[in-house]
Amino acid sequence: MPTGPKGQKRPADAIGNAVKVMRIATEEEPEDYGSVPKKNEAAAEMGRRGGHARAINMTPERRAEIAEKAAKARWKTASPARGPKARI
Repeated sequence: MPTGPKGQKRPADAIGNAVKVMRIATEEEPEDYGSVPKKNEAAAEMGRRGGHARAINMTPERRAEIAEKAAKARWKTASPARGPKARI
């Protein structure tokens, strides 16, 4: 069975899918998002500890290098809203 944009189960045929979408849009049928996988709390805790340890051990010069690299990456391409050569 095909899935929708958020992993919902949808009918395989076009007419059945259209009817399902119509029923969801008119709130005749609730939208089913399926089960959401749980986060591994132990892995999340280790990630927090690792980030904290890295911050403690990093020199101010190294932090400045990383910040400069990140700023260059952000400003490398222009935002579509501002145009290709726009500067603020």
